[in-house]
Amino acid sequence: MDDKLPDTVKKCLDILDENIEILANIESALDDEKEDEFTPDLKLHDLYDMAEDVAEASKLKRAEFNYVRRQTENSF
Repeated sequence: MDDKLPDTVKKCLDILDENIEILANIESALDDEKEDEFTPDLKLHDLYDMAEDVAEASKLKRAEFNYVRRQTENSF
């Protein structure tokens, strides 16, 4: 039984690793739907600022995902 435990933990981590990105993408999509709102009369600089905000948010989400993944790997 003790020999099988590390293999079982590894399989669980592999399953989690395969699915965590899918779950993160679902969460991100749901958050994006909440933020989707049409704003009329946007100027070009407003669109540029929004694009920068989206890029920054994407980088933060990726960093958060990588941090959680590392914490999960290090806890076992």
